Amino acid sequence: MEKYVSLGEQTQAERNRNLFAASLHELKDLRNLVFCGLLGAMAIALDQFTSIKIGPYIRIGFSGYPNRICDYLFGPVTGAIFGAVMDILKLMIKPDGGFNPLFTLVPMVAALICGIFWYRKKVTIWRVVVAQFFVKLICNVWLNTWFIAINSGEAMMAIIGPRTIRNLVMWPIDSIFMFVILTAIERALRGMRRQTW
Repeated sequence: MEKYVSLGEQTQAERNRNLFAASLHELKDLRNLVFCGLLGAMAIALDQFTSIKIGPYIRIGFSGYPNRICDYLFGPVTGAIFGAVMDILKLMIKPDGGFNPLFTLVPMVAALICGIFWYRKKVTIWRVVVAQFFVKLICNVWLNTWFIAINSGEAMMAIIGPRTIRNLVMWPIDSIFMFVILTAIERALRGMRRQTW
């Protein structure tokens, strides 16, 4: 039987190490790898058929949802690897400019944020809303805009306004969608655990 230490007895650093170690361990299970492959196929399909581009710097799409499901189920490390692989695969399948590794960092950072907030934790609306807020702010508004400015040579302040508005609009929408999806997955997992006992 596994030994569990109460959260009160662990320091924050130990909790983080355990979280990242558990997430890395998820990659050893073949079923998890197969499921990541299915999520990847879903992400590619959503990227191909549901993405809407508004101007040169704004894109609305739903291909990030499989990434967030991976972060919830398998944690920050597996989620970051999945995010990087999917970013490269999507670019190979549907080239949208040249490859820039800076942009691959964005889904990795998003996975780390969501994995830390959601992995092995109860799904609550506040966890979802706060994680989505940090993803929108750090990854979409700051990092992505900064990398676009570096890549295009345009001033960051010239493109950050519309991107900020778009992310403010999408924040509650993505939060509601993610809460519904993660709650359904949590219930399904709870039902599967009951059947195995």
